[in-house]
Amino acid sequence: MKKSESKASYSPFITISRNEWKELNGHLAFHISDTDISKLNALNEPLTLEEISEVYLPLSHFLNIHVGYSQQLHRYTDVFFKNHTKKMPFIIGIAGSVAAGKSTTARVLQKVLSLGPDKPKVDLVTTDGFLYPNQVLESQGMMNRKGFPESYDARKLLGFLSDIKSGKERVAAPVYSHLEYDVIPGVVQWVEQPDILIVEGINVLQVDLRSKNREPRVFVSDFFDYSIYVHASDENLLEWYINRFQWLQKTAFQNEKSYFHRYAGLEKEALIELATKIWNEINKPNLIHNILPTRFRANLILEKGSHHFVKRIRIKKI
Repeated sequence: MKKSESKASYSPFITISRNEWKELNGHLAFHISDTDISKLNALNEPLTLEEISEVYLPLSHFLNIHVGYSQQLHRYTDVFFKNHTKKMPFIIGIAGSVAAGKSTTARVLQKVLSLGPDKPKVDLVTTDGFLYPNQVLESQGMMNRKGFPESYDARKLLGFLSDIKSGKERVAAPVYSHLEYDVIPGVVQWVEQPDILIVEGINVLQVDLRSKNREPRVFVSDFFDYSIYVHASDENLLEWYINRFQWLQKTAFQNEKSYFHRYAGLEKEALIELATKIWNEINKPNLIHNILPTRFRANLILEKGSHHFVKRIRIKKI
């Protein structure tokens, strides 16, 4: 059997090592300062110029190919229909587990995409704002299900994305406070016709198959032009979650307004035990049953190794 006929060649994904990936495009065509990198960092997740140059720069170039062809298709369609319509924002969905580093990926992509040749306007919205408020979750006994599909106001999220893809000039997205662990009443983020919109959240590729209603359903991912899944091993995710919990205890938990302020004085062993318990009882079941099964629905998978650094990229064949 020839190499080209091996079983691996029949995968719907192309697998590219980091060393191969970083050679696909040249070096940084713009300057990113240490201050920029510091702002892009999330919690205790390390981020280096090398990671941006070797992983995210080629990724931004690759995504720009898709954005360019989407815009070209829009122009051709206008010509076909003898019409002139506004181009719609190109929507990129980013999914993955709690502690996988989705937020960092989203922020870095927002930065590098906005520095492209055409200087596109790139907005970022997280689905945390579309969680039901704590008061609603508590009344329905769902506080321990926060992050599960049923804890989101799916109708509001779908309405937001529908407005974006309909060309509405100003669309409001609710805002979530990680300090207060709740949606902030009356506070919104306005999205005003960006060229690219990044939508980040653990739930964005989920399809609720438990519904007995056989009527046609619309899902969040139906509005995406491209989707990315940030993947890591169970062992790494647990380690990163515990590390983040410990880091938060030294920082955000010390704030009296923090929802988790009651854990500010816990001894190290007790804190690790608590973080592990939360992971095993809430985050891990959600990962196994709702998040991980969506991995191969993504167009591209960023596979992380130790220290949050990307080691491999999988791209769905076209």
